[in-house]
Amino acid sequence: MKVSLLRRLRRDQAFFVLLAPVLLYYLLFKYVPMFGIIVSFKDYNLFKGVWQSEWVGLKYYKMFFHNPDAYTILRNTVLLGLYKLLFGFPAPIILALLLNELRWKGYKRFVQSVSYMPHFLSSVVVAGFMVMILSPSTGFVNHVIQSMGFEPINFLQKASWFRTLYVSSDVWQEVGWGSIIYLAALTSIDPQLYEASRIDGAGRWKQMLHVTLPGIAPAIVILFTLQIGKILELSFEKVFLLSNAATYETSDILATYVYRMGIVQANFSYASAIDLFMGVIGFVFVYSANQVSRRLGETSLW
Repeated sequence: MKVSLLRRLRRDQAFFVLLAPVLLYYLLFKYVPMFGIIVSFKDYNLFKGVWQSEWVGLKYYKMFFHNPDAYTILRNTVLLGLYKLLFGFPAPIILALLLNELRWKGYKRFVQSVSYMPHFLSSVVVAGFMVMILSPSTGFVNHVIQSMGFEPINFLQKASWFRTLYVSSDVWQEVGWGSIIYLAALTSIDPQLYEASRIDGAGRWKQMLHVTLPGIAPAIVILFTLQIGKILELSFEKVFLLSNAATYETSDILATYVYRMGIVQANFSYASAIDLFMGVIGFVFVYSANQVSRRLGETSLW
């Protein structure tokens, strides 16, 4: 006998009350703002409002792709996203596997706590910290370089160093926090599998390869699929704070370009078009990764 919707709501009302703040957050900050998509198809005038502004169709999308800087901006965004995925995604997995091998619980908790802390630092603090340690005159890094007999390097003024600095700082900031899910997945692995592998003569390395990794594979696949969709979703604050005119060659990304067009120059329609383009590309990435995951294995988002 099917339970009616009203009866289910009454039966599980405590759970729905707990879920309400999350639903309200997504409704207000994720779905309601989608109304602004229409601005990208109009020549938006602040005084006329959205509905009275002239409809221009794909004008601003064409304008972006005909922009001579579009290729550089897209290249910088995609490369930063790919480097972040290449180096940032495996790092929490490796840390979780290493922590899982530790037998001294006190030291394990200490390493976990230390690795989690950078996640709670704001991008402003991280950027300020990097400026201090990388300063060519007073920075710790350049003091070490000079003590070895080399000339100091002005890291923050060289375009060739920007991607390295951004990706490495992002890995340092998120590796501990990202390992939490994998550590939780490790607890679901049946201990009897380890006992059976030891009886078969498998050492700790073989156990990691044939028991631990397959045990957390579903979590890895799901998180990887989600990360694929965030390739273009980079930290605007950190890029904005670390970049300057000297590094625009490698640091100017879609998010900073949208900021300059939408906030600085008040070209809201153009900025909205670029932002919607980013969202569509992200959706295509997630859908493609999910389809590949479904065909190659049994784990997928939907």
